[in-house]
Amino acid sequence: TSHHLAYVIYTSGSTGTPKGVMVEHGNTVNLLHWSGHAFAEVEIARMLFSTSINFDLSVYECFSPLVQGGTLHLVDDALVLMQGAQDVSIINTVPSTITSLLDAKALPVSIRTINLAGESLKTTLIRNIFESTQTQKICNLYGPSETTTYSTWMQMHRADPVTESIGRPIANTRIYLLDAYGQPVPLGAVGEIYIGGVGVARGYLNRPGLTAERFLADPFVDKPDAKMYKTGDLARYLPDGNLEFLGRNDQQVKIRGFRIEPGEIEARLIEHPAVHEATVLAREDVSGDKRLVAYVVAAPAVDGTASDEFVATLRAHLTACLPDYMVPTAFVQLDTMPLTPNGKLDRKALPAPEDDAYVRHVYEPPEGEIEQALAGIWEELLGVQRVGRHDNFFELGGHSLMAIQLMERLRRQGLGTEVHTLFASSTLADLALSTHKVLEIRL
Repeated sequence: TSHHLAYVIYTSGSTGTPKGVMVEHGNTVNLLHWSGHAFAEVEIARMLFSTSINFDLSVYECFSPLVQGGTLHLVDDALVLMQGAQDVSIINTVPSTITSLLDAKALPVSIRTINLAGESLKTTLIRNIFESTQTQKICNLYGPSETTTYSTWMQMHRADPVTESIGRPIANTRIYLLDAYGQPVPLGAVGEIYIGGVGVARGYLNRPGLTAERFLADPFVDKPDAKMYKTGDLARYLPDGNLEFLGRNDQQVKIRGFRIEPGEIEARLIEHPAVHEATVLAREDVSGDKRLVAYVVAAPAVDGTASDEFVATLRAHLTACLPDYMVPTAFVQLDTMPLTPNGKLDRKALPAPEDDAYVRHVYEPPEGEIEQALAGIWEELLGVQRVGRHDNFFELGGHSLMAIQLMERLRRQGLGTEVHTLFASSTLADLALSTHKVLEIRL
């Protein structure tokens, strides 16, 4: 029946334990039903399928074209798009990925519709997409896993005014903006987003207490079993009836579209015997990208450990127990955590990470023209100083989206290598061995 369980998807948990969201068949069918009416067959005929099955977007990417007779175009990673062989009509991703693809001129020319979600969408990016590609429609979508991927959407065509709004509810979905007392806020006032309707999932697997806390009875509908989900997100209604997203009312963050509870990372850090206290937050780097930074007070027994050794130990510990996107880019070692006058953590007083906050190896200067060129690009792209031959791209804060930017910057300097090489040969010296002057390759 529609109430049978379709899948369980896990999201980050503030207590250190991921939450398994139980999504039923009825929830999923409603999403696919809406998609079939929201997108024309020609739009959804050839969908890029690049999302890991660990994320709920993969369900939408897989089944929304199939139920309309469309086709899937599978890629292992968005980086494969750089090869230019993908004939797809629609792509679902996050704004930061699209930004990187645009910078690298790697977005397939066949794409006509771009669905963006998971991060705030800026008008500058919308204009850039329309001006530099043949895209005909951009959709800004919003929704947590607990309400089956998408709950609101805003579509923009080339002739439409651009807006950062997340739009209005999808089919059979209700959006409430409520105050601290559970009452609707006036037009234009900020309220917390509560979502009701067919898309609301069953709850959290084996977490009855948390389910009762976040999945509430819907008092605005005359149905005894109606539920609404308390999102923790803030928004307000614009005069035209569309929603403006205003961020979180807690510490949850989204980085490159991944929903992250810093408390889960903190819990894993505290488990390590070398750590006495830990705090994790998201900071913007010089380019405006968000990065996770861990602030750590070492246990007394290891207080004298060299900074680079300490950072390498913590990074290895988290890499073994967390997905890559949850491993902080930088680790800042503190003597004590800064506190406010009333004894609470003063997050604003936490310092920006310096060069020793990254995993660094014994410095050996770059050798030869290619290594020196690579080092200069890394320093500029990663925002670090004095990159050595044995430094690792990913340990210095690089990720797959930056890999796209790296390939483009190499191209501008007349150099070339394969994208997959970076993942297998991540140190400067190793990558240089497979990097060649493009003119030499053509000869």
